[in-house]
Amino acid sequence: MATAFAELAFTPSVKAAQRYYGSREKNGRFELAEDARNRLTEFEVEFIAARDSFYQATVSESGWPYIQHRGGPKGFLKVLDDCTLGFADFRGNVQYLSVGNLNANDRISLILMDYPNRQRLKIWGRAPIVHESDDPKLMVKLALPAYKAKVERGIIIHIEALDWNCPQHITPRYTKAEVDNLIAPLLEEIRLLKLQVPANGGHTGTA
Repeated sequence: MATAFAELAFTPSVKAAQRYYGSREKNGRFELAEDARNRLTEFEVEFIAARDSFYQATVSESGWPYIQHRGGPKGFLKVLDDCTLGFADFRGNVQYLSVGNLNANDRISLILMDYPNRQRLKIWGRAPIVHESDDPKLMVKLALPAYKAKVERGIIIHIEALDWNCPQHITPRYTKAEVDNLIAPLLEEIRLLKLQVPANGGHTGTA
């Protein structure tokens, strides 16, 4: 059994490139794997729930790829089941590039990054667009109660393949909240040390 991502991504031209650069044998292991890697395990579910952004790729009718950064509160990309994701899509710059691409070609690819822990999850799938008139109950599941903007549509991603990348060349980066958490113990230690120092710097008497 081949991994699902190898079946999708290892096209004849990709295999030709692998042979040319000497990696065909190494990559052949993906075509002999027992796990198809097309369903989310508990590890992926927890990883996705902790993400506050991802990168999304679609393809236009003219064949041009379009990469978009999507962000929101942690968990805004929701796991609906072990092979389906979804997120609420709000009104943005009204160019509708990704929406138009998906209307013509529902293929989609995501990259989810965990920079501090140097982890990267790749997901391939097909993404129909759903409106409230199509499935109001589903739109309720995708909604973000704390975000006041109106949901224009839902993007539902039916996973066809997933794969983890190696951590090489992933530079650790931290959000402000993560930095605040890291330095909080140091700030508290400094505060306690200051309390132990007299206000006049420990000097007594007059100059």
